[in-house]
Amino acid sequence: MESEQQPRLRSVVSYVQRGGRMTVGQQRAWERQWADIGRRVADLPPGPIDFAGWFGRPAPVLLEIGSGMGETTAQLAAAEPEVNYVAVEVYEAGLGQLMLRAERLGLENLRLLHGDAVIALKEHIEPDSLSGVRIFFPDPWPKKRHHKRRLVQPDFVKLVTSRLAPGGILHMATDWEHYAEQMLEVCSAEPALRNRFDDWAPRPSWRPVTKFEQRADQEGRISRDLIFERVG
Repeated sequence: MESEQQPRLRSVVSYVQRGGRMTVGQQRAWERQWADIGRRVADLPPGPIDFAGWFGRPAPVLLEIGSGMGETTAQLAAAEPEVNYVAVEVYEAGLGQLMLRAERLGLENLRLLHGDAVIALKEHIEPDSLSGVRIFFPDPWPKKRHHKRRLVQPDFVKLVTSRLAPGGILHMATDWEHYAEQMLEVCSAEPALRNRFDDWAPRPSWRPVTKFEQRADQEGRISRDLIFERVG
């Protein structure tokens, strides 16, 4: 998910600003849970987040960028209780909906960041610290003149890679063929990443099918996964 141009690496941020108000249920979930499981990126103190302190335990930290309405995120966090699962999203209603889902599932291993993932990565996440980063169905910016706004570009991938621990996984998925090819090209050019497959990864059975993916299938677009590993 992405937004307007800014200088240098900030020329691509992790989101596009969206409108829309929270429902009553989402607002109540926010009021019940946000103080415990959420942080606004803009309000974070300088320096890295103490994830072990925030979660109340040391565990591998997995970052999902762009959790949307949380339909996949909640299921993935529930399936990996041994992981400290962090979702970053700019859309307040999406985070409210994710908190509702997390509440229903009784999740204790999920924390939420509201704001720009690029800033979070640059200023608040230590190098070599993440076990994985997931970017599922980011804004494709399908028009050619907007391709420069896409999130997965060389500087961003270099930043993400620097935050992965050796052996950490960058997992992406998109249903736009040209964007998938761009992801493959950019990540293959990053010397600290190694593709775990010759090109596209087999679709993991554990990744839930989202509404975006269902719609893509109905419209004849093939969803592609890419799985890269931090080396060195």
